[in-house]
Amino acid sequence: MTFLTTPAGWAKVLTGRAGALGADPADLDAAVKAGAFEGLKKAVRDGATLTTATVGEANLGGRTGAGHSAADKWRAVANSPVSQRYVIANGYGADPSVHTDAALLAADPYAVIEGLAIAAFATGATDAILVVRGEDAAAVSRLEGAVGAAEEAGLLGDDACGSGYRITVTVRGLQGSYMLGEQTSLIRALEGKRAQPDQVPPYPTERGLFDKPTLVHGVQTLAAVPWIVREGADAYRKAGANGAAGTMLVQLRGPQGGVAEVPMGTPLRELVTLAGGKPDAVKAVLVGGSTGGFVPASALDTPFEAGALKAAGATIGSGSVTLVDQRACVVDLARLLTRFAADSACGKSIPCRIGLRRLSEIGDRIAAGNPRAGDANLMTDLAHDIAASGLCDHERLATLAFTSAMTHFRDEVDAHLLRSQCPAGVCMPIAMGAGSQGSR
Repeated sequence: MTFLTTPAGWAKVLTGRAGALGADPADLDAAVKAGAFEGLKKAVRDGATLTTATVGEANLGGRTGAGHSAADKWRAVANSPVSQRYVIANGYGADPSVHTDAALLAADPYAVIEGLAIAAFATGATDAILVVRGEDAAAVSRLEGAVGAAEEAGLLGDDACGSGYRITVTVRGLQGSYMLGEQTSLIRALEGKRAQPDQVPPYPTERGLFDKPTLVHGVQTLAAVPWIVREGADAYRKAGANGAAGTMLVQLRGPQGGVAEVPMGTPLRELVTLAGGKPDAVKAVLVGGSTGGFVPASALDTPFEAGALKAAGATIGSGSVTLVDQRACVVDLARLLTRFAADSACGKSIPCRIGLRRLSEIGDRIAAGNPRAGDANLMTDLAHDIAASGLCDHERLATLAFTSAMTHFRDEVDAHLLRSQCPAGVCMPIAMGAGSQGSR
């Protein structure tokens, strides 16, 4: 997948080297000439403590969910009293509608591999695992080849970069489900168990893979690490916008779709334009992918940043921004997203397993023009109970589609509930009014 052209002033932390690697991004010689493994070499010279401090000063956080501090997680693993530790790079790309991780791994695999190695060195872990989709045999083979080439060159292995420190990177292709985006579910899958989340605490940094301290990061977080070590914490902070640090790959869906590297904190309005849309013509943007929420056109100045999006009723989630125009019905979209969330649930938590299914059924009957008295309150209460009892982020975020629709598009929801009408003319059989069989 090609990357969209972005404004000249936007930093290219994750994709800056991609164009210089030629036809084969896994060519180690070309990657080294373009700067690959310079960050690992500098980390070895600086030492684990200074490297971790640099990552902390950069304000690097996870690129999904709440964006927890990477450095805090590194320190928690490094300070563990046990000697065996693990580092895991999650490149599985659990959301089927988002291809940012796959695009990064295909364009510059050594950025992820190097970041994984730096994290292993800084935390005292000798074993690192890069997880990708098992059904993508070509990607598994390509990444195994890249790791092997780095080992043969002495950049990884028993004496990584001449440091005397062993860093072993293993590529694991997993067959799984949407739940592999959750770190404890991923860990259980790596252990050969069912991919279901664990109750936390204890967190994986205390008890993770095989009950050993484990650091889990997405591939985008790790790919930023070599750049930070080379260019410095201040440069990374300045790569963001509106007080946010760094960049992120975003899957844009609109008249012009694709993957773009955008500064964290960029207003949604700019992302709408980058996706080929017109801010004054959109009804909303769906932010966060399959378990995301709707942000109305009136709030397009909201920064693409975890805290601001949460306040607006959405989430960074899988890093997807989808333009929703006036032809779309938010009730219809919300019920489809909720059904996907229900189908993707692992079944471990009863509120998630049963509650999401009931919420999906409420949406189906509202869209079909068969609402029951009290459905609005039932929907609100049920969504609250599901999120409040969440065992993992899937359960906590899966209700956002309906809760954000109720918050920002209550008139449209009430048209379905109270008048059996779909203002967008989408829902059947109520598109043209109660009982009507109008066309879309």
